[in-house]
Amino acid sequence: MSLLRPLLLDVVPTIQQTAALALGRLANYNDDLAEAVVKGDILPQLVYSLAEQNRFYKKAAAFVLRAVAKHSPQLAQAIVDCGALDTLVICLEDFDPGVKESAAWALGYIARHNAELSQAVVDAGAVPLLVLCIQEPEIALKRIAASDLSDISKHSPELAQTVVDAGAIAHLAQMILNPDAKLKRQVLSALSQIAKHSVDLAEMVVEAEIFPVVLTCLKDKDEYVKKNASTLIREIAKHTPELSQLIVNAGGVAAVIDCIGSCKGNIRLPGIMMLGYVAAHSENLAMAVIISKGVPQLSACLSEEPEDHIKAATAWALAQIGRHTPEHARAVAVTNILPVLLSLYMSAESSEDLQVKVLPHDSKARRLFVTSGGLKKVQEIKAEPGSLLQEYINSINNCYPEEIVRYYSPGYSDTLLQRVDSYQPLTN
Repeated sequence: MSLLRPLLLDVVPTIQQTAALALGRLANYNDDLAEAVVKGDILPQLVYSLAEQNRFYKKAAAFVLRAVAKHSPQLAQAIVDCGALDTLVICLEDFDPGVKESAAWALGYIARHNAELSQAVVDAGAVPLLVLCIQEPEIALKRIAASDLSDISKHSPELAQTVVDAGAIAHLAQMILNPDAKLKRQVLSALSQIAKHSVDLAEMVVEAEIFPVVLTCLKDKDEYVKKNASTLIREIAKHTPELSQLIVNAGGVAAVIDCIGSCKGNIRLPGIMMLGYVAAHSENLAMAVIISKGVPQLSACLSEEPEDHIKAATAWALAQIGRHTPEHARAVAVTNILPVLLSLYMSAESSEDLQVKVLPHDSKARRLFVTSGGLKKVQEIKAEPGSLLQEYINSINNCYPEEIVRYYSPGYSDTLLQRVDSYQPLTN
């Protein structure tokens, strides 16, 4: 480090650039080396040169700043403290797209850590220039600028609002159908990070006419485009019944169900949760999920997915669909999902969270468990006395009055008839 530092001031420009690049690669390697760049008092020198030197040096200097900032909020704060933000923002206006791109990368690595660092990036005036960058022809610059807007928006409604006020939504919405998959990922992510915070922000995203075009992304070849599109739809649906209804009307529920069927693992997760959010709002919206054949698809996820957190989300979504009326509960029960849920509940491998999702807790849910035939199914399971299975059946039965459990036990009607046969009426 101490040998490289004086080379940043060398009279030969290529030596300056190569020294900066070497420092960047060292800092990029791990946080100890990044720390050494900070302690070696190299940052002020870089920031000074960033404003003065040619485009090659600017790119190399911005790379060092990005390499230091990426490791932790503390190292990113060191970049802010040495006055780098103003200089990086000036680089966003540079004539050379490569310099703009390098500056945008550095700003993104600072903003992504937390709200305070994001606010510092906003205060330096970066947002309007990033919105200009997403309109540039270079695809790499568009990608990183959209990624920065996503990283700034994610921390708080106020930060998301600054991105909206700079006019970002309209420009992002226009790029939903861009053929470049990596750009689409970032655009969908940025719109999700804006929409997630509040009803107002979600409505502003919807007003940019993203439906029905965003639904085509659910059929994209790129898995992460699918995932981010599902996430965007989920973040809108969760807020109000009206927003969910709008998605239903646009064909969004059927499109998400198809998408869940076409992928596996974590890519499915936002779509599964989106169906749960839609169904939770009202009886009619839950019925829309049922009519679009959402329940068989969720049942398939429950059987196919090995990961507990995905099973838990699926069980939760099915509960949101089934909890409204006996008709809704029956739609869930007819897919023969209850034995699967029960076996998950009884599996020693299942996490606490998954078990909680499966066992009915409120009175309405308990009632539906009965009317949909769930309790009867449980009584029909033959378990060894004293086994873990029997223990779980007991814990389910303990949610109900004893006579109800007896009523649904096999052979109860025969027992009643025997009592009728053997009953001796009292004669006067």
